[in-house]
Amino acid sequence: MTRRVLIATLLALFGSGIGCTKSESPTAPTPTGNDGPIFYTAIGASDGIGFGSSVPCIPFTDCPDGLGYVQILRRRLRDTGRTTDHRNLSIPGAVLSKAIEDLARDIGQPISELAGNFIERQSPFVPTNTTHVTIFAGGNDANVIGRAALAGRGGNDVNGYVDGQVRQWGTDLEDLVARIRARAPNARIVALNMINLAGAPYLASRPTSEKSLMQRIAVGISDRVNSLTSRNVLVVDLMCDARLYVPSNYASDGFHPGDGGYVIFADDSFPALKDGTNNQPNTGCAQRRLFP
Repeated sequence: MTRRVLIATLLALFGSGIGCTKSESPTAPTPTGNDGPIFYTAIGASDGIGFGSSVPCIPFTDCPDGLGYVQILRRRLRDTGRTTDHRNLSIPGAVLSKAIEDLARDIGQPISELAGNFIERQSPFVPTNTTHVTIFAGGNDANVIGRAALAGRGGNDVNGYVDGQVRQWGTDLEDLVARIRARAPNARIVALNMINLAGAPYLASRPTSEKSLMQRIAVGISDRVNSLTSRNVLVVDLMCDARLYVPSNYASDGFHPGDGGYVIFADDSFPALKDGTNNQPNTGCAQRRLFP
């Protein structure tokens, strides 16, 4: 499925007024626990529809056989025997916040108005009966920040510029979590941190200086996700999973996971999502320092 087809499908869905799957769960908030009904809501971008897998999904459709991590997690939750419903709010091309949208526009690579950002286009539609949430943000955002830095937006202090953009990103991530909690106060929130994109195949041919820049951005974003543990968010440590630096676990574009990569995302996320298992992220792994 090409990006053009995905965007055309999104236009058709919005034009027909279809915005989400129908819920058959109660509308009242459900206390989070390890028994009782599950209503799983996913916040994400193209990863959330399994873009890059052999069975990607059309946004806002049921897609029970999809091979992205969201679809795998949904099936695994259902297989626990608990009544399970879901809403996948993921939109290809989306970024975290308006700040990143504005930055992308400033460097001449605007985000599609249809994709928008998580805060404005996804958080308002989190159902109030949500019991489980996953958030995976940062890939598109890191690329925008990296392109802005390479375009000279940081002047002579590239590192200072990047660090400032990452700090703003982290503030916006906290805002997203607060908005989700305001709508679904009893939900278990699981956030996946960022892979060191400098080690992803799509950057393999780039100069070491560019890889070092992307590493600084990705590690900074990952650290901001990690800090959500102080806000009672369960953090999944993708950054330090060595399997996510194996090229065969990526799609042909070298950026999105392939089938194997999405299984790893699901494997790493499922214990936290299902049982509330809270393993602290590793802040000293070798994957944080792939380049000087």
